[in-house]
Amino acid sequence: MLSKIKKNYFLLISTFLILYFFFNLLDGERGLFSYFKKKEILLNLTKEEADLRNKIKDLEFKNSLLSENLDLDYVETLLREKFLFGKEGETLYIIKKNDN
Repeated sequence: MLSKIKKNYFLLISTFLILYFFFNLLDGERGLFSYFKKKEILLNLTKEEADLRNKIKDLEFKNSLLSENLDLDYVETLLREKFLFGKEGETLYIIKKNDN
């Protein structure tokens, strides 16, 4: 048996090396499966970044309406939303959403 192993030594070593590289190609830290997982994570983070950038732009716009040149229409809208404030003679209706 030892003589057979000596004769097929190169074949055994090459088979183990091929299997080792094949498994590391598919699995592992830098394998194919890990690549697809990381690609999906990158796509999700890119979408989240775009959403956050849009929220930041919206908040910066609202901040500019309140700080640089005071927009009285926007201030009135905020007062009506937050404090349910209305002018004299107006009827105020509150519509609640029914989440059933």
